[in-house]
Formats: sequence, C-alpha cells, structure tokens
Amino acid sequence: MTSIDLVNADVKTASTYRQELALQTRVRIAAAAQSLFARDGYSVTSMEAIAKEAGVGTRTVYASFGAKREILNAICERWLERARARELAEEILALPDAGQRVAGAARWLTVLYSTDFDVVRILDAAVDEDAETQTLLRSKLRGRNRVMDRLIASVEDELVIPLAEAQAIYRAFAATGVYLELVVTAGWTSERFESWLADTLLGQLLRP
Repeated sequence: MTSIDLVNADVKTASTYRQELALQTRVRIAAAAQSLFARDGYSVTSMEAIAKEAGVGTRTVYASFGAKREILNAICERWLERARARELAEEILALPDAGQRVAGAARWLTVLYSTDFDVVRILDAAVDEDAETQTLLRSKLRGRNRVMDRLIASVEDELVIPLAEAQAIYRAFAATGVYLELVVTAGWTSERFESWLADTLLGQLLRP
C-alpha cells in the first residue's frame, strides 16, 4: 500500500466516523423529541427543549433537522423501521389463503401500534399544526391507508361486502381510540387485541 493509499484510507475512516457520529446524534435528538412530544405535546415542545433533553446545542438540532416537523418525520420513519411495517405487509400479501391475509391484516395493525403507540398518539395530537406539518401528517396517513387498502384488496374475490366498504371497516379499527381503549385502558395484551381484530374482520369480511 502506498503513502497515498494510506492517506485516502485515513480520510475515508475519518469521514465514516463523522457520518456515524452524525447519525448517532440524529437518533439521540429524535429519541429526546419523541419523549417530550409524548409527555408535553408536539405544539409546546421547542427546539431548545429538545436540545436540552438530547444533551446537545440548539444549533446542532437545527443543523441535524432544520425544523421540528422533520424530527417528527424521522420519528415516524424509525417507528416504521422498528415495526418492519413495509416488509411485514409484503409478507402478508404473499400468503396463499384469503383468511390468512385477513388475519395478517390484523397482525399488521397490531404490530404497528404495539411497537410504539406513543408515536400514534403524537401524530394524532399534531393535527392542528402549521400547513407544512399538516401536509406531512396527511402524507403519513395516506401511506398507512394505502398499505391497509392493499391488504383488503388482496382478498376482494372472497369478500361478502363491497371492497370499499371492507376497506373502510378495516381503517375504522385503525382509529387511535380503539387500541387506546382496549389495550391501554382496559389492559388487553397485544396478542388478545390481534386475535379479537382477526376474528372480527374474518367474521365481517369473508364468507364462512
């Protein structure tokens, strides 16, 4: 290895280290913001408060994200990654049986919510924010609904009711209040919620 190769290797190593450090900082900021959003509310949480909670300077928060809604977006993406939401949907769509796919639809929603229900509540509480944040939230909602609609559309030939009605029923069960009331308030386990939702969807949507 020549001296030039050694210099290039050192530059790459330093660059990789800085990238890893920047990523770790973003993750720490997002985690701190999520904690504050859940505890105090999205509206009242300032960038300064997020910086203090994360143990970084306010300028670092702005340099990492630029705006509070971008932190919210990062929180959503981390949540979807932890839940494997996109991968799980594809796995369910590949199941051979319509009943399995409907039960899978119940599993998909349960996994999504049980992975981090705080994020769901944060998104609900942020609906009255500025136009840019509203645009972001609508985009996230449309993305979720597209996945849910695909899951139900995959069993269209077996439905006992029109497809649009079946999709609406499934989306209704995704309302925050349903999971909140049964799991958070009544103390159901996520497994019980999934079983109940699967039985309900199977009974309402498919032929016996």
